[in-house]
Amino acid sequence: MKSKRPNLDKELDGKTFCSFYYLKEELTDFCRKNGLPATGGKIELTDRIACFLDTGNVLPSSKKTKIRHDVGIINENTKIEPDFVCTQKHRAFFEEKIGKNFSFYVAFQKWLKSNAGKTYGEAIAAYYQILDEKKKGKTTIDRQFEYNTYIRDFFEDNQGKSLEEAIKCWKYKKSLQGHNRYEKSDLIALS
Repeated sequence: MKSKRPNLDKELDGKTFCSFYYLKEELTDFCRKNGLPATGGKIELTDRIACFLDTGNVLPSSKKTKIRHDVGIINENTKIEPDFVCTQKHRAFFEEKIGKNFSFYVAFQKWLKSNAGKTYGEAIAAYYQILDEKKKGKTTIDRQFEYNTYIRDFFEDNQGKSLEEAIKCWKYKKSLQGHNRYEKSDLIALS
């Protein structure tokens, strides 16, 4: 039997904490209240809190000081800068070349960040390839986006159901101990 989600406080142990779903704002709030670094992604915050709950030790933030590179004028022959950051200047360039429907999809942002030194012309080609792959099938959703994965899997198994019903099942699921992946049994939340 799964138990209801406990409050996030110093009385929890790391294993129990990790077996429940907490919002990122809850994690950062806990960190601030307990003198832990509150920076980083959800996975990093979760690891930091679990370590703190089990050992009392504070894991440092892995945030590194980044050197911002001035992009200057962007054209198709411009090289993608190291430590790429999505800016309005980048958006304007891609919208001009790709169209107003351009979006910084997560997969495209990852491609840009891992392909410093390639050209923006190559980035445009990669964008269209990513769009094509997205249209062909199931894209991979990163681990920290549990909600997105849950909602996608809910709709794959429950065509004709509403987003409101999917969210109701998600809220039920995240209140339980254990994983947060969709299961048919989650439909009990709609009863």
